Amino acid sequence: MQSKHYMVVHGMSHGAWCWYKLKPLLESAGHRVTALDMGASGVNMRPVEELRSFRDYNAPLLSFMSSLPEDDKVVLVGHSLGGINIAFAMEEFPEKVSAAVFVAALVPDTVNKPSFFLDELFKKIGAANGWLDCQFSTFGSPDEPVTVISFGPKFLSLLYDSSPIEDYELAKMLTRPLPNYVTDLGKAEKLSDGKYGSVRRVYVICKEDKAIPDELVGQMIEWNGLKEVIELQGADHMPMLSNPQQLCDCLVQIAVENP
Repeated sequence: MQSKHYMVVHGMSHGAWCWYKLKPLLESAGHRVTALDMGASGVNMRPVEELRSFRDYNAPLLSFMSSLPEDDKVVLVGHSLGGINIAFAMEEFPEKVSAAVFVAALVPDTVNKPSFFLDELFKKIGAANGWLDCQFSTFGSPDEPVTVISFGPKFLSLLYDSSPIEDYELAKMLTRPLPNYVTDLGKAEKLSDGKYGSVRRVYVICKEDKAIPDELVGQMIEWNGLKEVIELQGADHMPMLSNPQQLCDCLVQIAVENP
């Protein structure tokens, strides 16, 4: 089997550390794996106050994609909010992406602004009082305030519902505050069918995910016309931690089937 290069992108408030189980599994199967920290995430020391736009947050991924040799294609893997990160990378560098895998992730479409499904998710969480013990703060000017979210232990327990307790404790230590970016993404240009829409896209549903409602997942799949959908049984919102071998097998199979 030909070796593939996987670029894995973490979700909101997390970092490259959350792939620590999956990375060696893929590498032991003969593949290359790159895991980066987005801005003000993981060990990226950029202060959150400097992240005035989603592009600032996504800069490490876009820089990585720009540095790739023209003949080096990657399998982009975006988790949760990371689905929006890889969507912008697909829009700018479609020729460098062999496939894009959205793992329990947000998938922008080409009809609405990139903020649409993120805004819908936040509305649903708020309506259900699902923010629990998360804390909110703002920075910036009164005219253009930036809202920052800090995940609390109770909220994190929903994301790590069936993950090992050690990984939940790790998340409580390592997750960092992050802007929600709904307003900024609402000002961004829509993604295009000719670039973003031209890349093969696969959605991975985590059947025990308590973070993204089934209704919203179905809407994203339908509105994007996604034909390839894979279900991971028993996986919570963090399948790279709750079901790493199952997710590894899934990613390898997707790469094998890539035209």
